[in-house]
Amino acid sequence: MPSPAVLIADDHDVVRKGLVSLFEGSGVRVCGESTSLEETVKQAKKLRPDVVLLDVRFGDHDGLDAIRSIRAAAPQSRVVMFSAFDNPTYVARAIAAGAHDYLLKTAGRDEVLTAVQGAAAGDPPTRAGQLRRMAGQMARRETPENLGIPLTPRETQVLRLITMGLSNQEIGDALEISVETVKEHVQNLLRKLAVNDRTQAAVWALRHGLG
Repeated sequence: MPSPAVLIADDHDVVRKGLVSLFEGSGVRVCGESTSLEETVKQAKKLRPDVVLLDVRFGDHDGLDAIRSIRAAAPQSRVVMFSAFDNPTYVARAIAAGAHDYLLKTAGRDEVLTAVQGAAAGDPPTRAGQLRRMAGQMARRETPENLGIPLTPRETQVLRLITMGLSNQEIGDALEISVETVKEHVQNLLRKLAVNDRTQAAVWALRHGLG
């Protein structure tokens, strides 16, 4: 099996050079580096790496917004987020956008190598990554007992994703349903919970243990 190729996308020189050093002699080949989201998409299309190791933040720009563009430019490439932020909303958004895994920058060398090699091979997200844990939470549809409001399993799931900060589009992508269907669920939720907006719905959900 050929060595998996990884594109390192991070706007911090120290991080990029550290990752290049980490992969030396590991069997993972660094095929390129990029320092901006636009450059990352171009490099992914040109180099067609097995894995794009993508930072969450590029200055004032959101790396999560680039996941779809990268996957469209290089459909065979898998995106592994490499982030300093242990933020459930970021992880949930990464899942919705189609990231393969989400690693924290505190991960050890072996954890990074396992995640990249596993992504290249199409293996499930690693136990060291944040994505597997969050994916399980996002998939939950059961409604807690004694909630007092007759929510359907799908409405419960949508409400949980609202508390994670996902937009209607991101919820639709995560659940593989249309945005129109998401909007219908949201309107039903607002009516059933007797609240005026998504923020109030999220507060209600957290107070009732749905976060």
